[in-house]
Amino acid sequence: MTNITLKQLCKVYDGASEAAVKDLNLEIKSGELVALLGPSGCGKTTTLKMIAGLHDVTSGDVMFDENRVNTIRPEKREVVMVYQNYLLFPYMNVEDNIGFGLRMRKIPKEQIAQRVKEMLKLVQLEGFEKRKPAQLSGGQKQRIALARALIVRPKILLLDEPLSNLDAHLRDDMREMILTIHREFGLTTVFVTHDQEEAVLLADRIALMFDGELQQYAPPKEFYEKPRTDRIAAFFGNRNRLDGVVQGDMIKTAVGDFKFNQSIVDANLAIDGTEVRMVIRPESISLCKSECNSLTVKIDKVIYMGTYIRYRITVDGNEWDIIGDPHEIAGYQEGELACFTIPAEKIWLIHKT
Repeated sequence: MTNITLKQLCKVYDGASEAAVKDLNLEIKSGELVALLGPSGCGKTTTLKMIAGLHDVTSGDVMFDENRVNTIRPEKREVVMVYQNYLLFPYMNVEDNIGFGLRMRKIPKEQIAQRVKEMLKLVQLEGFEKRKPAQLSGGQKQRIALARALIVRPKILLLDEPLSNLDAHLRDDMREMILTIHREFGLTTVFVTHDQEEAVLLADRIALMFDGELQQYAPPKEFYEKPRTDRIAAFFGNRNRLDGVVQGDMIKTAVGDFKFNQSIVDANLAIDGTEVRMVIRPESISLCKSECNSLTVKIDKVIYMGTYIRYRITVDGNEWDIIGDPHEIAGYQEGELACFTIPAEKIWLIHKT
């Protein structure tokens, strides 16, 4: 297993006026599963390719354990990369595709056959040895691509949007497959995705990037409960923000005063007179249970989603969402007034922008 450290990593493409990746510092622990998450064009795939050695580094360093690998060729890094488009050889059958890397290493045929058999069992495609890629589904092709990567026993596994070409039910299966493989091999694994749900379900930690810069690096839970900025909160589906001023353990706002838990927020923001922005997850708001932190508003829209109900409301001119169990919060119609409670321990504070 291998630690990956990126130090002041920068990439500027020829002819570009701005860097695709800017001064990126990131440490990925040995055996960790990390997601590079962000919108298209944010630099996540460029970062992955610099780790793999497929893109030259403009400045900064890529370190494996304590060794700088900037000038080491891709095939010498003991890294494998699985692409979203599979890149299987169409004229080869499944067993030849999987064993390709071992044949290039001049491994004896008997060993190749045995390891191909092991890989097919791992990805649950025994009996598919003689099929060509054109005879496989998208999910099966992705499994073969994983088997081909893993058969060479790499130290680092890189995945570029591994689930983006799959249908919803196949994505669920492949998530389980990736987690199973990760646990079994204990590989340091980095995957690129633009899908927040995918990152949350798979990753030990998420590195969120916007415009070539790292915004926040933390376990998935922190992006929901402790976003650093407004933009991060919005990216993770939270539109519920309210501006106010701190006074003791209260926040004075245009729609009322709200008690917050000083011990769980940034101490620099919990100072009297500080202008702050409250952030509250849609699922953290409940029907009124006390007068403290209550909010009475008109229901603008009711959206029934089967397993949950989403209420759309307006607070101080901003649209908010409230999400809850239909059995607990159902009953309000559009245009009706409703009272909701915002728990003090669920209020997170960020700098007012």
